[in-house]
Amino acid sequence: MARSAPLPYLLCAPAVVTTDAFSEEPLLERSDAGSGGAQTFTERPAPGALGSLAAWLLIGLAVLLSFPLQALLFVACWPFDPLRRVSGLFFRRMSSLGAGLNPYWDFACARAPAAPTRPTVVVANHASNVDPFLVCQVPFEMKWLGKASLFRVPLLGWSMALAGDIPVRRGAHGAGHAALAACARWVERGMPVIIFPEGTRSKDGALGPFKDGAFKLAVETGADVLPLGLWGTHEALPKHSWRVGRSRGRLVAGAPIPSAGKTVAQLKAEVRAAVERLVREASLAI
Repeated sequence: MARSAPLPYLLCAPAVVTTDAFSEEPLLERSDAGSGGAQTFTERPAPGALGSLAAWLLIGLAVLLSFPLQALLFVACWPFDPLRRVSGLFFRRMSSLGAGLNPYWDFACARAPAAPTRPTVVVANHASNVDPFLVCQVPFEMKWLGKASLFRVPLLGWSMALAGDIPVRRGAHGAGHAALAACARWVERGMPVIIFPEGTRSKDGALGPFKDGAFKLAVETGADVLPLGLWGTHEALPKHSWRVGRSRGRLVAGAPIPSAGKTVAQLKAEVRAAVERLVREASLAI
């Protein structure tokens, strides 16, 4: 008789469809095809201030209810889960659930990546503060490099700390090197790390210049780089705004790119070209 998975891992089971290979076709088809002229999801009226407030309250409620459970999982799984896969995956799944409660967002992986079998640095374009809600649908655990200010937000910051995410203090002397060293320790232990190499959000969804950090980390650890392309989140929450928009967000994953034998500049250029192509693919999957 086949053994069932432990309960903590069942709680963190991926909520997205995965693919065994990096096919050329997205896994999801456009849901508005054949609508016969009916109003599409994104053409419906955008929410006002009250709708935005209600959406954030639903997301906050999901965080509030999930933190005690995450803390219990962290303690219960500590003896056999040094990489914090369970507490991390639980946090990602609950974040994805929180976004799913928002009736104005439709987020999904159009082509999800397979779990890495080698040391891996994951990179994605950064279009909005709600990008993490979309990336959290990736069906494996990875540690996130994030602004230190996020770790000071009650509940959210505590959950990130329990998950093993890495804070970086912008502008502090040596903070970037310390954060990359912490990322390297995770990568060397076989835990993927995700970095947004643009370093800041795009105003209009256009891809900005990439910084060196993620690619220096990959070259120094011998890790592959897994590129992700995101589209639609810039409409879900425009920059410098708290009001949510009606948006369909899609994620498309590419094939891992080896860092072996490449300089930081060469790897950065190759990955940026891949992310640019994947962003275009994601836009076509809307």
